[in-house]
Amino acid sequence: MVDAIWGLKTNAMFDIWSVEHILCGFSVGKIVLEINRRIFHKYFGPNFDDVRKNYFNLISILFLAYFWETIEHYLETGLLGNMVSDWFQGVEFWANRLVADPLMMTFGYYLAQRFPRLVNLARVCSIIWLVVHVFIFPHSMYLHVYFASLSQ
Repeated sequence: MVDAIWGLKTNAMFDIWSVEHILCGFSVGKIVLEINRRIFHKYFGPNFDDVRKNYFNLISILFLAYFWETIEHYLETGLLGNMVSDWFQGVEFWANRLVADPLMMTFGYYLAQRFPRLVNLARVCSIIWLVVHVFIFPHSMYLHVYFASLSQ
């Protein structure tokens, strides 16, 4: 049962990359907040309803999350060749792709709203995460496989 909730991305709802999606939600969430704030102020004035702003920001975050998931799907299936496809280690489980990853980005967005001082720290952690996973580790699920081997 635990393997269906936390595990490899091919058969679990949450994986090690859920951490990166939260960090990315911080960064992208802050960018969306700033861009949309300028747009609202320019076109609707300073008295635009906060609830509507939040809906628009949430839709923007979800659009970007699903846009990335679409690109990622094509990368996993070999659009850029076998080397990229092999690094991704298979196609994500549908619940991971369609529910958990966008949910984690949305969670990161709400954390960025609540704790704006942590945005730059989250950006640095996200960049380090990506550099280590893309350029140092041999495949995308290496960290999960490594921790799983330690627990056996």
